[in-house]
Amino acid sequence: MKPQKPEVTELLKESARGSRAALDQLLPLVYNELRGIADRYLRRERPDHTLQATALVHEAYLRLVGQRNVEWQNRAHFFGVAAQMMRRILVDHARAQQTAKRGSGGIKVSLDDVLEISDEQMDSMIALDDALQSLEKLDPQKCRIVELRFFGGLSIEETAEALGIGTATVIRQWRMAKAWLYNEVTGDKNSSQ
Repeated sequence: MKPQKPEVTELLKESARGSRAALDQLLPLVYNELRGIADRYLRRERPDHTLQATALVHEAYLRLVGQRNVEWQNRAHFFGVAAQMMRRILVDHARAQQTAKRGSGGIKVSLDDVLEISDEQMDSMIALDDALQSLEKLDPQKCRIVELRFFGGLSIEETAEALGIGTATVIRQWRMAKAWLYNEVTGDKNSSQ
């Protein structure tokens, strides 16, 4: 009889309490899903960029496990935070590249030497991040839905579970958030009318 694998949620809680053994068991259980999130992000980039999903996963994982003040609710919560973390890493890098282009030497991100993003993609990424920050101020739940669905790749059902809301609410708010973000990023205030 095979020994039963520990549940991801339990390992997250143990690691938050400082258990090194839980951390060692956690990475193999979550790596493929983290890699999937990273792949979804990188699919939106130009085909010849040099960032590897592995580098993004490792950077995000190191930041995630360093979080001591997070009370992990479940695996969906973990992957939602992971998606947000990856988005932040890429946006921080894009902002640092823009600052460096202006000659004031931006903040270095550990992925600096391997990430190449075109100016157009950099501007789009920053515009989307700015729009998400605005959405978060207006409606934090819609922002979480976007992060979990778009960046985290969670299904409607997984998103509902992670947020503790119904699937109909996720569907409705997902549609509204996408329309709002489109209007915000494109400046097309009449497209939803």
